[in-house]
Amino acid sequence: MSENAIATARPAAETTTFAILLSLSFCHLLNDMIQSLVPAVYPVLKSSYGLDFGEIGLITLAFQLTASLLQPLVGFAADRRPMPYSLPAAMGFTLLGLLLLSRAGSFHMILIAAALVGVGSSVFHPESSRVARMASGGRHGLAQSLFQVGGNSGSAIGPLLAAFVVVPRGQGSIAWFTAAALLAIVVLSQVGHWYSANAPAHRGRRHAAGAELRPVLSRRRIIGALVVLGLLIFSKFFYVAALNSYYTLYLIQKFHVSTQTAELHLFIFLGAMAVGTFAGGPIGDRFGRKLVIWVSILGVFPFSLALPFASLFWTGVLTIAIGLILSSAFSAILVYATELVPGQVGTIAGLFFGFAFGMGGLGAALLGQLADATSLETVYRICGFLPLIGLLTVLLPDIERPRLRRSPRPSLSAAR
Repeated sequence: MSENAIATARPAAETTTFAILLSLSFCHLLNDMIQSLVPAVYPVLKSSYGLDFGEIGLITLAFQLTASLLQPLVGFAADRRPMPYSLPAAMGFTLLGLLLLSRAGSFHMILIAAALVGVGSSVFHPESSRVARMASGGRHGLAQSLFQVGGNSGSAIGPLLAAFVVVPRGQGSIAWFTAAALLAIVVLSQVGHWYSANAPAHRGRRHAAGAELRPVLSRRRIIGALVVLGLLIFSKFFYVAALNSYYTLYLIQKFHVSTQTAELHLFIFLGAMAVGTFAGGPIGDRFGRKLVIWVSILGVFPFSLALPFASLFWTGVLTIAIGLILSSAFSAILVYATELVPGQVGTIAGLFFGFAFGMGGLGAALLGQLADATSLETVYRICGFLPLIGLLTVLLPDIERPRLRRSPRPSLSAAR
């Protein structure tokens, strides 16, 4: 594509930047709200079907495995052939999973329902990340954080809705949330129209700037950096799995609170994650992703170490601090990775979202088995040391400052 053609296409794409980013963030909210219903209704499923902690972990594993295994494949395919209308199709799988979960009469049907919700997630996340970067106006960290904050907000709202809708009315009321999936399908169809119209212009700009954006690193150093980022994701999502999957059960077991009170505590933790998510992107755009990764992973350690020994009040305080600090890590890691490997946004997003979901599912399953063998308090004592893996951040190369000197990022006002 010629420079004149690119310049002509640019205003059309950039004038709709914020509409697209907000639409993606809103649909990410709906998507992750639906997904968070699965762990949020664990107390209901546990009592209804007599499940142990290991079986609860297997439900999470079924959801996370389909999400993690398919996401890299979806991202790889989308980098080579964009799929604008795959986003509403993804929500169709999620809708089917919800309906089945609301009617499931056995443990095996619950597993299948969770797996269908995971399929929807596997398509939604890599493609949404591609569109968010297209609509970023050059502020990739801000765009990714805005996208992520929608997801974290949905994850926070899900347990709250479960506490006041599903817990009093039972498993069948899960079907009510298909309305959210239908709304997301409508909005994502409009996003698909924009994506289809602007993808050719975006590819032209990306290839024109590809040589300038590529970091001067050897293949070996890039692979090494990606391995370090993978270990940091392992640290974050194993710990998050311990809280997402077992926090309500931990509070009920240790402090003898009601299910609704436990769900409210989970909502507060996930709400803190939503608030913290938005800060990571703009800070990373201004001061560098590596700094955000340092603070986000390693900074959680004092709080995670103290959590198993805290009273109910201080447990709530500590989980708020953990949520605020830890939540900025993934946006920074994902943008850092896409800058390591320019031009492969879908592949990198699919790989990292998939790995993150896989680590969350594996963590839930393994930690459930450990909880059955010991106790949930022991699980949190062991997981308290996971943030120390953040020390590996020192091995990440500095790739951002030289690029800022050569090519300043455009301001968001220019994208208007």
